[in-house]
Amino acid sequence: MATLTYLQAIILGLVQGLAEFLPISSSGHLALLQYFFGISGDSVLLFTVLLHVGTLVSVFICYWHDIVALFAELVFTLADIFRGRGPQINKTPHRRLLFMIIVATIPTGIIGVLFNNTFESFYSNIVVIGCGLLITGVILKVAEKLGNGKKKVMRMNYRNAIFTGIMQGIAITPGISRSGSTLFGSLVSGLERKFAVKFAFLISIPSILGSFVMELPKAVQAGTQGVSMGPVLVGVLVAAISGIIAIRWMIRVVSNKKLSGFSYYVWVLGVFVIVWGITH
Repeated sequence: MATLTYLQAIILGLVQGLAEFLPISSSGHLALLQYFFGISGDSVLLFTVLLHVGTLVSVFICYWHDIVALFAELVFTLADIFRGRGPQINKTPHRRLLFMIIVATIPTGIIGVLFNNTFESFYSNIVVIGCGLLITGVILKVAEKLGNGKKKVMRMNYRNAIFTGIMQGIAITPGISRSGSTLFGSLVSGLERKFAVKFAFLISIPSILGSFVMELPKAVQAGTQGVSMGPVLVGVLVAAISGIIAIRWMIRVVSNKKLSGFSYYVWVLGVFVIVWGITH
């Protein structure tokens, strides 16, 4: 990581912030950039883990009203349970949303714990990453065609949340977009488009936090000797700012049913990556 330059940190931070929320796969793009930069994955492990903090900040800034309301509902729910009233899941829209997020997080967490090591081995194989990008393009195309639902949180059911959570879990595969997969799950489940974007990004909070907790010990174990905090801090800041831009952009893009452009992009990139991996 000592070899990480300011320019590389800015590029990696920009790609992380944009690709985390645009449906083009941040993990796939970061792995490809590290490959073409000639940077060892272990040498920048701590940096890539901290980039997740930057993207988490983006979600908190864009959805802080909802996040404050969700936290308040968590406190009120615990108080209701303590008083013997039960969870009263449908008491308010934000309380129901809180439970939908929890339900969606369960299959994501199970997939992450059981298969994380398997999928981590794919990060060094750019042919696999290329295949993941091709799958992402198909997912986006299908979501654009089928996503005409009207459901908001009070009409959303547990099956919708579980399916979206499974799709998010599958996205630990490098090249398969997390935001694209969760949008697919939400839109195919019949959620209204603007709400689908919100739900996809809100369920990213426990996912990103979980990834951070799981990867941090390995990042620390990989070593921090000689690490320059300057490029690290700049990269994290760039990731946070670009993440805000990406979230606001995605709200407009999904609302206007314009996911095809991302499909064509990941298809072209996926074919290029597969050809490169086979011929080099």
